[in-house]
Amino acid sequence: MKITKKSAGILLYRYNNKDLEVFLVHPGGPFWAKKDIGAWSIPKGEFTDEDPLAAAKREFMEETGTGLSVLKFIKLTPVKLRSGKIVYAWAAEGNIDAETIKSNLFELEWPPKSGKYRSIPEVDKGGWFTVDEAKRKINESQSVLIDELAVLLKTNN
Repeated sequence: MKITKKSAGILLYRYNNKDLEVFLVHPGGPFWAKKDIGAWSIPKGEFTDEDPLAAAKREFMEETGTGLSVLKFIKLTPVKLRSGKIVYAWAAEGNIDAETIKSNLFELEWPPKSGKYRSIPEVDKGGWFTVDEAKRKINESQSVLIDELAVLLKTNN
């Protein structure tokens, strides 16, 4: 029996004047270094037996170096990626300085099969984007999270 991998993450949002902006992160490492459109993601990561919202908060901290002091989380509809992984996501209104994020590191053999390992940040940068910009930047399968957030916020305002 194949076990479905699960990820959990936070789609942080804010209003800049009256424009909705979302916070996305760019994956670190040589594979992603020259990729931009379609490469960005919500801060997220895998979990197994952990509460999904707790995992999402932990992953946000690991990938940005910043904890969330948010009290209200909006549960979004889980997304199934092409890989079969399911992403559980929550939206939260907040702010973070994209210029000062500090991600945790992981070990990567680079170049492949060289026997040489490098410490690589999981995330090499973060940024705030308008909805249209974010939908171009984010991994295509996650763009529905931005759509859902925009609809929910229009409904609740």
